[in-house]
Amino acid sequence: MAKPLARYAALTGYIELGRMLHMNPAELLRSVGLDPAGIALQDQWVPATAIARVLELSAAASGHEDFALKLAEHRRLSTLGPLSVSIREEPDARSALGMLIRYQHMYNEALYIRMTERDGLSAIQISIDPGEPIPIRQSIELAVTVVHQLLRNLLGDRWNPVSVCFEHRRPADDATHRRMFGAALSFDHDFSGIVTYTRDLDEPNRLSDPGLRSYAKQFLDTISAPEQPTLEGRVRELIELLLPTGRCSIDQVARSLGVDRRTLHRHLTKSGQTFTSVLDATRAELANRMVSGSRYSFIEISEMLAFSTPASFTRWFNRQFGVSPRQWRKRTAATAAAALELDTDVSRNGQNRVPKG
Repeated sequence: MAKPLARYAALTGYIELGRMLHMNPAELLRSVGLDPAGIALQDQWVPATAIARVLELSAAASGHEDFALKLAEHRRLSTLGPLSVSIREEPDARSALGMLIRYQHMYNEALYIRMTERDGLSAIQISIDPGEPIPIRQSIELAVTVVHQLLRNLLGDRWNPVSVCFEHRRPADDATHRRMFGAALSFDHDFSGIVTYTRDLDEPNRLSDPGLRSYAKQFLDTISAPEQPTLEGRVRELIELLLPTGRCSIDQVARSLGVDRRTLHRHLTKSGQTFTSVLDATRAELANRMVSGSRYSFIEISEMLAFSTPASFTRWFNRQFGVSPRQWRKRTAATAAAALELDTDVSRNGQNRVPKG
């Protein structure tokens, strides 16, 4: 069974916070197999284990047990991606929270939220299952804070939960927790999450515009039933993620997916693929994009695509595209220049045309 994935958006603000806390955030990301440049691609999916690991490493490196809470302060509702459009327009906090729970797979496959109600209180229980037994304290604190922020956005600053609970121990300094949650804190609890008055969840969503609700529903319908990611698709994503680290092998990809090498090979064979064919196709797509532009030198591209030498990259590129990388870049630049010249001529002719009448 493949290990769960999460969107890069989970690390929104990570680079900025890392620098503020005098860490080397790029180095920490690379240490868990994440590409620092990938954070800008918020909708890209990466192994949830890598995100959990980098959060724990960052808390240790910075000396801040409240690292996840500080990271959450960089988040906005839009960090939830397309789902935020519909959540914003739900009529009350209960339906907004219900939508968050119903579509949680759209932003984090390792996150599980459920809600129970009893005696006028609602318990929002939050758990994380990254697919292997690793520390998840920071991931839990991030998730709890995100749900708390969502309810605060919907209900306003006057709302406060009855209590905020964590299964792990109390930190040596809980000042940030007390400041952010403004409620009774319970550590070493039997679940992690938020307890609030049930009646608060029925309060109107102050962000909602009833006139936009039907449009938000139509938008959600277009994105809420995506096809389940195929194994080949996940292999492609992991290859793209691992290539710049120099650790892109079938064994590493299999471990990231939570299967062994033989199982991965068997599944790819069923779809008429091999690891090498998927690797070459992914490399070709990346090479086409990088060589067509001028941002990277050919030496940088060969390193980012994990070739041993620039010469081996050039030979591979020739086999794939029938020309050298240099020829490909010149051809692409010439095509772009010709298109620009044509657009300019059309625009000039349109401006010089004298209207009849």
